[in-house]
Amino acid sequence: MAANLNKPSHKPLLAALAMIGAGASFALVNGALQASTMKLGVSSTSAAFWQYALGLLFALPWVLRRGRSALKTRQIGLHLLRGALAVIGIQMWVAGLARVEIWQAIALVMTSPFFVIIGAKLFFGERVGLTRWLATVAGFAGGMVILAPWNETFTWGGILPVAAAAFWAGTSLVTKKLAETEQADSITLYLLLLLTPVNALLALGDGGLMLSGEALWLLVGAGLLTVLANYLLTLAYQKADAAFVQPFDHLKLPLNIAVGFFAFGFAPSGAFWPGAIVIVGASLLVMADEQKRASQRASLSAEA
Repeated sequence: MAANLNKPSHKPLLAALAMIGAGASFALVNGALQASTMKLGVSSTSAAFWQYALGLLFALPWVLRRGRSALKTRQIGLHLLRGALAVIGIQMWVAGLARVEIWQAIALVMTSPFFVIIGAKLFFGERVGLTRWLATVAGFAGGMVILAPWNETFTWGGILPVAAAAFWAGTSLVTKKLAETEQADSITLYLLLLLTPVNALLALGDGGLMLSGEALWLLVGAGLLTVLANYLLTLAYQKADAAFVQPFDHLKLPLNIAVGFFAFGFAPSGAFWPGAIVIVGASLLVMADEQKRASQRASLSAEA
């Protein structure tokens, strides 16, 4: 759940396994969401509500343990903005899973880091550099190859995961700003508390909240796995440096492909592979550039 502010304890094997476990858990969540919406007819708004409402329920002991102290903030406006961006991103993501195959959705949402780069330049004035601009252009080009808007098989539903990536990038940028003054526990708690009522209102306006049978159990599983995935993600960053664990995050692509294939028989099209390779390659290029910058900052700090 909340990130540990202490330095990583450097257990690389445990960190790698935790990151892979997080990716596998998220892949199963996506499979459950796609089964409940695309196959069982649950509205995407209801699926999103139940996923995060149940996630909040499973996380309730942690919330109660923190108590009122976790609600202390000097940035309520930024918390509300972050919650709004997250809600829109979640709704678009689940709506996308209800319309396009899981392999396409997960590859397109991997364009989120490139939206972060653009946002960091526009809103924070951060230096981007040629390497990151080239990676960003390449990443979006890979997304276009997968979407193939020039193809007669193109559907507008394919745009939804890209829109989700953009709003989640906005969430990441606001999180970065909040982290300058707020505790990680408070940032996480505010998001959990804001998501549930807004998702509930959206679901009520789209046919209601009641579920039963297989759909209910699928979404209970999605809620539990959402909490597990976030715990494993936090554990990974606690046990090793971000530069070490981040490449393991890209395993979410084959893991989601596997879930889509074994659960639904979905197999990626030929255009998927070159597009996905470009997106992953561009992401790795951004990570390598960040590692280089971090080394340069560390050298300058040591000299000072």
